[in-house]
Amino acid sequence: MTWELYRYEFRSEVPLDEVEASLMLAFLATESLHGESQVRLDASHHLDHERRVCVIDARTRVGRDINRLFVGFLRHEFGEDSFSIERTEHPSHHQPEELCV
Repeated sequence: MTWELYRYEFRSEVPLDEVEASLMLAFLATESLHGESQVRLDASHHLDHERRVCVIDARTRVGRDINRLFVGFLRHEFGEDSFSIERTEHPSHHQPEELCV
């Protein structure tokens, strides 16, 4: 089994405070679908302001829904060319560095 992650990288002109607001909105919307407790149990992410990167764990249905909502909000708010997305996988025997807080 592997960690399935989505790594978002943002252009320099994109305000990360607004990216963070979009991420929180994605979490709130996902709570409407799955409930607050399930989101707390199944959601994992890391936003690195310095590197302008956000990583979201997508191993669960909750994580996949957060990703779907987040990318939709980003596209709507900032446009297609304001960020890039990379899907990555890591072996499950250790937690990816990007998600260590």
